[in-house]
Amino acid sequence: MKTLVSFLVIAMLTLTNGLIAQNKTITATVVNVTSDSGKVNFALYNKTNFMKFPLKSKTSKIINGKSTIVFENLEEGEYAIVCYHDKNDNDKMDFSAARMPLEDYGSSNNVMAFAPPSYENAKFMLADKNLSLNIKF
Repeated sequence: MKTLVSFLVIAMLTLTNGLIAQNKTITATVVNVTSDSGKVNFALYNKTNFMKFPLKSKTSKIINGKSTIVFENLEEGEYAIVCYHDKNDNDKMDFSAARMPLEDYGSSNNVMAFAPPSYENAKFMLADKNLSLNIKF
């Protein structure tokens, strides 16, 4: 009987710890969108899939130059966010013939260079509590 009770207690603690580890959120807000037309598309990455296939993606309306999303049910770990202003609502980032971006973009940590965002510049840690980030274009 003691063995059964011990097993059940261990199973409950393991299950509870697993659920707690996956209930973190990241709230990301672009704070300086140049117009309220279109939308902002956000993508959440880790190091393995950066700029390939996002772990999660979301789209948000723009209200008074701000756009906010919440990525939910995340495990603690290292992530990066990249987002862009889809001004013409065509669900892709538009580029000129010279391959220069025609739409504003940004990434977590707000490091801007004359190059696409890099994981090293955009990475951040999601640890023991929820996180809020402000991103600038």
